[in-house]
Amino acid sequence: MSSITVFVGLDYHKDSVSVCVVDAAGKQMANRKCPNDWRAIEQVVRRCGTPARVAVEACCGAAHLADELAAQAGWPMHLAHPGYVARLKQSPDKSDYSDARLLADLERVGYLPPVWLAPEPVRELRRLVRYRQQLVGERRNLKLRVAALLREQRVFIQGSAWTKAWRGRVATLDELSEQARWIIARQLARLEPLEAEIRLVEERLRSVTEHDPVVAKLLEQKGVGLITAVTLRAEIGRFDRFRNGKQLARFCGLTPRNASSGQRQADAGLIKAGNPQLRATLIEAAHRLLRFDERWSDLGEQLLARGKPKCVVIAALANRWLRGLHHQLASLSTAA
Repeated sequence: MSSITVFVGLDYHKDSVSVCVVDAAGKQMANRKCPNDWRAIEQVVRRCGTPARVAVEACCGAAHLADELAAQAGWPMHLAHPGYVARLKQSPDKSDYSDARLLADLERVGYLPPVWLAPEPVRELRRLVRYRQQLVGERRNLKLRVAALLREQRVFIQGSAWTKAWRGRVATLDELSEQARWIIARQLARLEPLEAEIRLVEERLRSVTEHDPVVAKLLEQKGVGLITAVTLRAEIGRFDRFRNGKQLARFCGLTPRNASSGQRQADAGLIKAGNPQLRATLIEAAHRLLRFDERWSDLGEQLLARGKPKCVVIAALANRWLRGLHHQLASLSTAA
């Protein structure tokens, strides 16, 4: 291998990877496609020099490749934020070669904000958490379809919805038309195995995180159950990778967006960034704190008394609670 220091950009695809290698002066030394295999990529770069930094745009499968290159080739890998890279692409012409060249150049000048490369155990937990989220979404859609049919037939049932008794009454309603009754029966039949699958995933989440110190600490917090704890653990990973709670809150999309111009100073709602499911989980936790935790309930009442809308109060509680959580968990050593 040459002793020349080089910088590498990888444009990832499921079948191939475009590899661009530039030297410290920005001169292109190689730019070619090779199979999606770490050995083939390492062979292309080895002919040019020793990589100082290597960037690959974050996408499905990129983290796995980055892990392989870091472990097998010993390269310093960076995941590049796809949204940031897209904004920097000024040319109307796009190709895999130009994308790889852009990544290599940005890495060379140190202008590429990296995305945290989560270790494999955290990525495995994310897969489980997101699988459960998919199942919960399917369950919600089934319930919405049943509710829509009932509204369409102008049928209103007293009592708590979706209990066993309620479902039994819905399945035998005389007010429903023949086809509506048949469709609702089919939807309710699909609902039972779906709920059983959700319970199975939750049990697996419990067993997988049984000895996780971060999850254990999260479960000690008021208003935090298993699903909230594992979601925070999976999507945030390590709390100590953020310098402070304010940075963590911004990552989670809980800080107001600045919309100032000239003499006008204003906020424009929460920033449109971060994982929407993570933000939704934190907002739900804030609702529970407002209802059941005396300290946060008092703060919420003070903000409401000052005329703040409830949605703003909930977001403010979630923001402050998360910043305090960072203070508690940043010093907690983890194996991840």
